[in-house]
Amino acid sequence: MPTRWAALTMNGADQPDMSAPKTSPPPGHEFRSPLPAPPPVVCDPTLGVPDDSRCMEHWSAFAMLDNVAAHSLVVARVATFLAARARELGMNVDVPTVRASAMLHDIAKSYCIRHGGNHSQLGGAWTVALTGNPAIATGVTHHVCWPFDMDLDKYFTPLAVIYADKRVRHDTLVGIGSRFVDLNDRYGATDFIRERIECTRAQAVELETLLCDTLEVDLNACDFDSGRLV
Repeated sequence: MPTRWAALTMNGADQPDMSAPKTSPPPGHEFRSPLPAPPPVVCDPTLGVPDDSRCMEHWSAFAMLDNVAAHSLVVARVATFLAARARELGMNVDVPTVRASAMLHDIAKSYCIRHGGNHSQLGGAWTVALTGNPAIATGVTHHVCWPFDMDLDKYFTPLAVIYADKRVRHDTLVGIGSRFVDLNDRYGATDFIRERIECTRAQAVELETLLCDTLEVDLNACDFDSGRLV
């Protein structure tokens, strides 16, 4: 039987699953999985990591729409900045793995727009098949939301991709507030959908605070390119 968590997953890059129940969740509901947290995401140096050129070949193979490709490039820029900063501070983060995960986070988005389905779950499965690297796939599978405690030491890759995705509206870098106003305007057709969007917004704000504190940088005053204040 599907869990409440299964009903709360989303389809498009942020588009709520319209097949989910239309009733509001009970008061105090949290966006959490009933399952135990997964083991830490470990980057295996023996496994390959695709570069940008190879990721773009995968985009072409799955007929990625141009606007989704443009979005993915900016998400990768943000995620790469986060990973490089973490590495600079001595954290055990593999920058190419984080970048590849961000580049591929919407690999199934165009297919699901055309044919339906949950693009994050399908994309995660495709990423494992394409790369043979489950660490890359974690950021694809979980880029809509993270249903466990946010621990950057254990789960930097998926958390970086989640945050990066929440800072990019289409192909433009924006603040979290602006991003979620747009999501509500486009997809907030029912109370239940608006509740799910609010859950992901609250998580993104919490994650932003965690990243700012851990990486010792104001992420709202950064261009995610050179590290300059904007």
